Order: sequence, then C-alpha cells, then structure tokens
Amino acid sequence: MVSRDVELSDGVVILRPPGPDDVKGLFAAVHESRDALRPWMGWVSDDYTIADTRTWIESQPSNWEEGAHYGFLITDDEGTVLGTCGLGHPNNVHRFANLGYWVRSGRRGEGIAGRATRLLAAFGFRELDLVRVEIVVSVGNAASLRVAEKVGARREGVLRNRILVRDAVHDAVMHSLVPADLGLEPRMEEGGNG
Repeated sequence: MVSRDVELSDGVVILRPPGPDDVKGLFAAVHESRDALRPWMGWVSDDYTIADTRTWIESQPSNWEEGAHYGFLITDDEGTVLGTCGLGHPNNVHRFANLGYWVRSGRRGEGIAGRATRLLAAFGFRELDLVRVEIVVSVGNAASLRVAEKVGARREGVLRNRILVRDAVHDAVMHSLVPADLGLEPRMEEGGNG
C-alpha cells in the first residue's frame, strides 16, 4: 500500500491528499467552477453541496488503501485549493492508470494543470510502478486537450463513445505518458507481452 503521507511539489504547485480541513476550500473551488466543469464531469451538478465535497474527501483514505484511486488536491504555497487531480482505474496487470485533472475557473491559464499532471505522472511511475499513464479527454474539451498536449503526452487516437457524462456520450482523445516522456527510467524493463 502506498502511504497517504505524501506531498509533491515543483515549487509552484503542491499536490497532497485531501483531509477533513479541506472541505470548505474544495467546495469553494468546485462552486466557482461549476459552469466550466459541468459539461465534462458527471459528478458536478446544479445541486452539488458541501456534503458532496465532504463525502468525496472521506472516501479518499479507503480508495488509497484499496489502490482504486489516488486523489490529490492541487494547492499553492498559501494552501489555496486550485483544483484536484488523481490516478484512477488502475490496471495492475499491465501497470497503467488514468490521470484526470481540473483547475478552478479563477486560476485557469496559469499552467497549473500541466504542472500537476507532470507531478502526478512521475508519482505514478515512481511510487505505483506504472509503465503508462493515460489521459482520456472528450473531443470537445479544448482546455484539457491543450493540457495533455503541453505536457508532451502522445496523442494516440480518438475513441468512439468513450466517455459518458450524465446522459451525453462523448468521443474522446486518448493520450499517454510513459516514463521516458518525463526523463524517467522505468522500474522494470518494458516490452514483451506480459
């Protein structure tokens, strides 16, 4: 099991697992960003409440313990919640996971999502022994597509009917990062059919 006692930083953004004291700050970030997030994130609704934020935060320790999802807050050095990111849907046989991110509306355009993506992917390669990180983005989500491109993720193609948000079905672009994309060596030799 990977310890939740972790903090990742590049000197500009800090990634850390959320705790009970983060409920108000995270709720404020979601509330500010509802209109921008709603088309792409099924969990964002018009009636999203602070109880929903609390429930998500309270679910994180067991998600980590089970290896199901590694969720992080993105903050600045003053502790302001800038958004969240995470590695989820891990495939333990082929050692890959899906990387997701969002940044609060008032802080978009500052490169925050890209910084968080690089830190989180490196965490996945180093601590979770991943050999691949996938970034799957709806074809209509221009901001998230730009993030994937800017971090050097390789565009691999369009997946038809890949994302379901509420009742809307979206085609999605598959991007990937591998350790070499971040200048890292894989922990085990890649190749073969496994």
